[in-house]
Amino acid sequence: MHWADVMAEKLSHRGSKHIIASGITPSGEFHIGHIREILTGHMITQACQNRGLDAEFVFIVDSADPLRKIYPFLSDDYQPYIGHPLATIPAPLEDGTPSNGETSYAQHFLKPFLEALKQIGVEPRIIDNYHSYETGAFASRARVACEKADEIKEIIERVSGRELSKDWFPYNPIGADGSMDDVLVTGFEWPYVHWTQRGLEGKSDLRKAEGKLPWRIDWPARWGWIGITCEPFGKDHGTAGGSYSTGREISKLFGDEPPMPLTYEWISLRGQGAMSSSTGNTIGPLEALELVPPQILLYLIARSKPNKAIDFDPGIGLVELADEFERLSNKDFDAIDFDALPRRKKVMIEDEMGALSLSKLGKIDQENISFRHLAMLAQIKSDDEIFSDFGDNIADQLSRMRHWIQGPHFPHSMRITVRNKPMPDIESLPYVKELCEILNNCEWNSSSIGKAIPTGIKNRDGMVKDAYKTLYMAILDREKGPRLASILYEIGREKALHLLGQT
Repeated sequence: MHWADVMAEKLSHRGSKHIIASGITPSGEFHIGHIREILTGHMITQACQNRGLDAEFVFIVDSADPLRKIYPFLSDDYQPYIGHPLATIPAPLEDGTPSNGETSYAQHFLKPFLEALKQIGVEPRIIDNYHSYETGAFASRARVACEKADEIKEIIERVSGRELSKDWFPYNPIGADGSMDDVLVTGFEWPYVHWTQRGLEGKSDLRKAEGKLPWRIDWPARWGWIGITCEPFGKDHGTAGGSYSTGREISKLFGDEPPMPLTYEWISLRGQGAMSSSTGNTIGPLEALELVPPQILLYLIARSKPNKAIDFDPGIGLVELADEFERLSNKDFDAIDFDALPRRKKVMIEDEMGALSLSKLGKIDQENISFRHLAMLAQIKSDDEIFSDFGDNIADQLSRMRHWIQGPHFPHSMRITVRNKPMPDIESLPYVKELCEILNNCEWNSSSIGKAIPTGIKNRDGMVKDAYKTLYMAILDREKGPRLASILYEIGREKALHLLGQT
């Protein structure tokens, strides 16, 4: 059973109506590591719906969170905004300086992420938590938190094993300068939290966006009023004493049951470690979708159990991933005799079927050309030539492919530059005449060419390795490269023979 189906089965024992949630702080560029959280929640929702459950997926944007520091992509002009809610500060320009404020910092980073989600068929209900504070949706929960400050403090200290300061309070008011930094709570009297900031006194209304609950309280507070029954989250929140451990107990103070958890591992960028918005070690979701069709990105998440780390390789690993997806897409699962299979094999095939099902995007899956083959064609043929053979329904896939080829991640081993004219002294290379004879007489398709060359050379008592070296030099000006049979077929018999010196 696929991991999403396992979660759906567990949720079915808790009732028929479910809200699956994920949430992210828009502190910088979203990356495909964030995609894992969103798609994990989305796939659980799909699995629930497939079981006939009333399931909804929500995405919580933590725009009430403060700007914590000057990130590498920001200029020092953001120093005055540290501690301010992300929803209230201006978006950065390309040079890292603040804009005129027409778009908020939070919306600036959220918009392209939502566009990427739409491309992969994920359109959750968006809940902006700054708006939730602003409209009073959090007010009753904030009131409970303030009234039970001592109980919450005891839970956090006992479960997390860390000591909180004597002046700690489960609400962070926004001070006179618009920041939550250096604000000391001096009292609470519904609906106001009283505070001082650098000698100035003030009060914050819990019914407005004049402050927020700290993360360890904000998280369990939302579970109940949204009605969340399941939430995937990163392994940092799932550690012993982490925010889910404290949240599970705090949620009971609000009269709620905590959601069913699912901890997931990070996505790393091959050779560069875990992705991070703050360090700039990222590939954004839109950038990833410029390289690979959406269903391949879906498959990357669907095929990996959440507790397994993903090492994302935007180079040759992308090709191997696409190969795997295409192999499964062409597999005849109906012909498999499941009753005759050992349990381990049966589980593996069920996982494959589940991953494939969760990766489908309707018409976009009807492409009739492989990822690997298109990579070759895009380097030796024009768009019109490719459309003539495969139809313009692959235009979107071809556009992504050309972007990948032109970028830094395209594998060197797959690069192709076909010669325009024969190399000097082509006749001096071994087996040129033999190769011309073989290619003149074989049936002109990839399969026949691929069989004819080694068979023909062996029949002439030649060395196949040396013959292929000659072919690679004559066609691509290199001693090795991608599979030659397909390249020869696509450039045509006449050009292939011309490059081998036959007039």
